Amino acid sequence: MKSMNPISPVVVEVVDTPAVEVADTVVAEEVVAIPAIEVLDIPVADSPVADSPVADSAAAAMQAAPASSARSLLKQLQHQFPAFRNCLPLAIGIDKQLLARVPGLDRKTMRAALGIHTGSLRYLRAMEKATVRYDLDGVAGAEVSDTHRQHAKEVLQQRFKKEADRKKVEREASQAEREAERLAEQAEEANRLRQEKLLQLATKFARNG
Repeated sequence: MKSMNPISPVVVEVVDTPAVEVADTVVAEEVVAIPAIEVLDIPVADSPVADSPVADSAAAAMQAAPASSARSLLKQLQHQFPAFRNCLPLAIGIDKQLLARVPGLDRKTMRAALGIHTGSLRYLRAMEKATVRYDLDGVAGAEVSDTHRQHAKEVLQQRFKKEADRKKVEREASQAEREAERLAEQAEEANRLRQEKLLQLATKFARNG
């Protein structure tokens, strides 16, 4: 049974690499994830990796997909298909279309690539205002539901809030660092003046002696 979670990707592997931009698909402090359930038409249990005795769950299986391979595949999809290149809202079941059109496509890498794509700011902005979905060739199909548009809006708001909070913490840390430097400079100057006075007194007593 497929989840009704409309857009939000399921986190499976944190990307520790610096911000990477792939044709406006931003991966900055992001995650490599299986794609939004809305565009999948393959039950997770159907994955051959999920049936492996070394995999405890579909989520554990997805962790094996390297982020670099997923990004490479995404570049290929953006070059090959207008729907990815133009960041159009993807048709539900786009994974089935990909498996039919791309020979030898690895499912877990495909899902990770879709997760990066559907989790990007550009895609979420497109979904927020979208009215229809598109197949790989950019042909319009089914309508985008209000639920999916609203979910995209909420994800964007959460992401912007998180970014704003991060910048606020950075500003406060920077201000604290500058204040510490100012206090250190004041202490250093006060010590210098004290040493000068001591030297002046020592010189005066030496002359009087």
